[in-house]
Amino acid sequence: MASPLIRVALADDHQVVVYALRTFLESFADISVVGVASSGEEILEKLTAWKRPHVVVLDLLMPGGIDGVETTRRVIAQYPEIRVVALTASTDEARMNAVLRAGATGYLRKDAEPELLLRAIRAVHLGKSFIDPSASGSVLFGRAPELSPRELEVLREAAIGRSNREIGERLFVSEETIKTHVAHILSKLALQNRTQLVAYAIKHQIVSLEDL
Repeated sequence: MASPLIRVALADDHQVVVYALRTFLESFADISVVGVASSGEEILEKLTAWKRPHVVVLDLLMPGGIDGVETTRRVIAQYPEIRVVALTASTDEARMNAVLRAGATGYLRKDAEPELLLRAIRAVHLGKSFIDPSASGSVLFGRAPELSPRELEVLREAAIGRSNREIGERLFVSEETIKTHVAHILSKLALQNRTQLVAYAIKHQIVSLEDL
């Protein structure tokens, strides 16, 4: 039986980049590139016509009235089921934090190995987060607060993509207890979502790329 296709849309104003990405991604049987755009406005306009791709891979710096951060925010506001993987050529800490807060669940530098992008697309399609390890150190976390052994356990499980229910089953506690732990961890670390948790866990070597 053939693998189900992951529908991917690309947004980048550099045609050579788009061509290379499309050629690379479509060499894999489980990926279908359903459309390309050169600006945030264009991808927002075309998403419905493209039958709502599962994953949007977009450059953070594109021409037009809205950048990649605002595009991400609008894509997710209109289509909450779509996952966004942000690509960047810079190491702008503020922009990385902003796009993660906007709802992107994948983040890669453009000089990453192509296989990392493939892994990112497959991971976010499964509901996980994927952060380029070379970029995670750029996130401004400040001094790491003290987490209890149980909180570290929950953080590790959450960072590798397990749901509250799955973590509860592994740790023999209720889903509600895990939900409370995750809320406390996010508060302690001054983070807003699980994607930022992944970046934090990678930076502090709580998980490795192989765990994701």
